[in-house]
Amino acid sequence: MARTPVLRNATFAGSVLAACLLASTSSASAGAPPDAPGYTTARTGGAHDFEYFAGGWRTTQHRLKARGVGSNEWDTFPATLCMTPYLDGRVTADEIRFPTKGWAGFTLRSYDLAKKQWSVWWINSTSGRLEAPVVGGFDGARGEFYGEDVDDGRPVKVRYRWDKVDHDRARWEQAFSYDGGAWETNWTADFVRADAATACSNGRPRD
Repeated sequence: MARTPVLRNATFAGSVLAACLLASTSSASAGAPPDAPGYTTARTGGAHDFEYFAGGWRTTQHRLKARGVGSNEWDTFPATLCMTPYLDGRVTADEIRFPTKGWAGFTLRSYDLAKKQWSVWWINSTSGRLEAPVVGGFDGARGEFYGEDVDDGRPVKVRYRWDKVDHDRARWEQAFSYDGGAWETNWTADFVRADAATACSNGRPRD
């Protein structure tokens, strides 16, 4: 997921991963704010952390209408996500489509065997821009991933959280810190596992 308003074969996945590695620091800011509470780029995880998410998912998205200004107004909308694992689960790719919004997103994740750590990249279809990665992993059912980026010209610390609620449900959230203080959660998503044959076609959402 998802910073701003998937793959069908391993060759293409490798090409996108190479591009990610080359551009992974391109959108991070040298003037990033101080570390926010809990911020770390040393968190690790397991090589099979994301296999849970393989297949199709129906999801309800909740996005803050205005970030970094103290807003409490949320936009709620549906989406469909389809995820495919590669390289025995150590690379995953998913496409998510937002049918009421007219755009889509693409996420690529890669597991570094030496560091025991995941890197997660996001691309929005409206910009085509590769966002700076977040890094981390799962500890049990909770995954946390941290990084730096720029939000509308403002350097931010970024936090992703994943919770594997049970076999068929998951929750994701994104939060920014603009000044090294409290995190502002600006996007959440609740996922329910779907029949991939119905929700997906060749690993991509039908909707």
